[in-house]
Order: sequence, then structure tokens, then C-alpha cells
Amino acid sequence: MRETKIYYKKTKLNDPILFVGLPGIGSIGSLVAEHLKKELKAKKFATLYSPYFPYQIIMLKKGSFRLVSNRFYLSKGAKGKSDIVILLGDAQPLSPEGQYEVNEKIVEFFKHLGGRRIYTIGGYSMGAQYVKEPRVFGLGTDASTVGQMKKLGVTPTEATGMSVLGSAGMIVAFSKKHKIEAACIMGETGMLDVDANSAKAVIRVVGKVIGREIKLGSIEKLSGETERMLKELDDTKMMSFPSESKPKEDTSYIR
Repeated sequence: MRETKIYYKKTKLNDPILFVGLPGIGSIGSLVAEHLKKELKAKKFATLYSPYFPYQIIMLKKGSFRLVSNRFYLSKGAKGKSDIVILLGDAQPLSPEGQYEVNEKIVEFFKHLGGRRIYTIGGYSMGAQYVKEPRVFGLGTDASTVGQMKKLGVTPTEATGMSVLGSAGMIVAFSKKHKIEAACIMGETGMLDVDANSAKAVIRVVGKVIGREIKLGSIEKLSGETERMLKELDDTKMMSFPSESKPKEDTSYIR
């Protein structure tokens, strides 16, 4: 394989909306995309392979395996409603060249399907602090898109000069190039490799975008388990310090 390729089953879509949730900060994109796929009963219709992905295979049941890939899933909308396309995967490209090629290929493919709106999902890191009540930040291809997000309760980013790494940012950039409306939605996170609490906040926003309530189910359960684990760790830490020598509270977290 010398270039990025997408293999797909031809299907007619109605004004589709694409949600991109790939591995990244806090695993928020992956958590949201997997949850959407399950709750919307989306079915796979396309697979993207690239020589820029990690050189490995994924082990499956009964001794089988598959190549690392990104996969597109489709959930047909009700009459008059947009179809929902969900992109999730095992990895992002390893190199800058790969990021440019793969992410533009994703945008071009979705445009070919007749898509006009894309939402990428990622994490907004606040450092080594657990964020109990995460906010949702966002940026968009134009002022109209940013205004729409504000109405959904998303806080526009204000930090000048900060970077959005990987597909979450690059797909929005290529969407603007190809004249597709796009936004990056980021759940506030910190400290955790898998932040279900932040993913939960993003899912609520996604529900508003598509005009339906999305049951939280397994995400809610995972979030509760994480909070219980952190409380146990905190209790253990406090027992390690006499009351007169408790560590000072870290005030670096932006509230």
C-alpha cells in the first residue's frame, strides 16, 4: 500500500453530518464516537487504510486479525432528517505528511458523499487536574458556525496561539479549504487517559446538534466508576499527610 485509500459500499445519503472521534487527549473523541455508533445503531459502510498508520495489526477473536484502520459508520435519519456518519478508528497518522494526506482524504470523501457539515471531537487539556464539571469549548470555520455552537452551550476558544493537534484540527482546516462548514468540539479534561466525564458533556452537545437526546448509559457508568476511583486515591493521599502538613491545593487549574 503506497497511499491512503478508502473502500466503501455505495449508498445514497440525505444531507449527511459527519462526527469524527479518533484517539486523542482524554480519549474523548473515541469515547463519544463509539457511544454514538452504539446508541444510533450505525452500520459500517467504509474503511480507510493508510501506510501512515502504525505498522501493526489488531488481534481479534478466534485467532483472526485486521489491519489498523479508520472506519465510517452510517445511521439513517428519520424522514426529512440528516443522516449521521460517524468516523472512528484505531489510530491517527504518525507523521506530519500522513496527517495532511489522511485528513484531506477524509474531507474529500465526505464531500463526495454530499456532506456539508463536519464536527470533530477532541479534548481541551487543563493540565494535571481532574475536571469534575467540564466545560465544552469549540472553534469553527466561520463566524456563523461559532455562533451556532454558542447557542448549543459551547464556549468559543479564546486562547491565541494554542494548537489543536491531529485530526481534530486538521479536518476543520481542510473543511474550510473545501468550503464545508466544520467545527471542533473539545471537552475540558486533564489528568485522565480516559475521561468519561468530559465525554458525557460533549455527548450532550452532540445530541443538540442532531436534535435528539442520546442516552448516556455506559458513559455514565464509566464516569461514576472513575470518580469513585479518584476519591479512593484522594482519601489514601490525605491519610499519608498529617493534618498540619497537608499538601497545598494546586491552583493552576483554570476554573
